Amino acid sequence: MKLLLASQSPRRKELLTSLGFDFNVVKIDCEEILPENIKIEEAAAYLSELKADAFRELTDDEVLLTADTVVAIDHQILGKPGDENEARAMLKTLSGKTHQVYTGITIKSVDKSYTETDVADVEFDEITDDEIEYYIQHYKPFDKAGSYGIQEWLGMAKIRKMSGSFYTIMGLPTHLVYKILNEI
Repeated sequence: MKLLLASQSPRRKELLTSLGFDFNVVKIDCEEILPENIKIEEAAAYLSELKADAFRELTDDEVLLTADTVVAIDHQILGKPGDENEARAMLKTLSGKTHQVYTGITIKSVDKSYTETDVADVEFDEITDDEIEYYIQHYKPFDKAGSYGIQEWLGMAKIRKMSGSFYTIMGLPTHLVYKILNEI
């Protein structure tokens, strides 16, 4: 069976490799637009399924894995920042507070499709303006939901506590992926 990872994320590639799976990376062109009335806890799964449905038809020996991560605080989704100003604003919003990270995955074969979401809570210490500037300039977090990567400097220096899977926060709930792929 050929596993196809539909993600350009170096973190997802690293995690799937560390789990021991051989896979090919594929590209999916899909506009990631959420319906206006969607519940925050359903958004990551919705986007993951949207990507899976946009992929070409699978062959009998293929399995597709898609994923999406959503950061939410105070009933608001923080996507990927479009520029430095958006990144600053997001990090100021997260500073000193607890937020949620939802990662949804879809694993699809010709005859079956599994979609799951895992959630983790993350609490940041206060982040100063200088620390925000340092992080943005050195780590360029423009490809990350909520403007940060837990595995980078900001995660190491400023996360006070978390509840849930580190890997879910990193962008792939490895325990769910491993379980489902082994069932298939």
